Amino acid sequence: MTNSAFVFSSLVLKETGGYSALCLELDVASQGATLAQAKKALYEAVSLYLESAFENNLPYLRPVPRDQDPRRGDPSAIVDAFDLRVDLKIEAHA
Repeated sequence: MTNSAFVFSSLVLKETGGYSALCLELDVASQGATLAQAKKALYEAVSLYLESAFENNLPYLRPVPRDQDPRRGDPSAIVDAFDLRVDLKIEAHA
């Protein structure tokens, strides 16, 4: 059993009635009423996504399509850019 840490580039965008958060390398998104809630929801969504990808032996990297990247559209909607660190416990069975 090993612990692995992954670090992904992420953004939080101001939306009507709250915030959305996006992991750029995985194209996984979440939302929340507050900035903190959106970040927490993104952490949970990314953790579940990675666990599922690893359990099913699927590739996990799938970047946001270039034409949908918020940095290329209206950058004024971006309220925070941050590194999302996800620690996973990985167990191998033979």
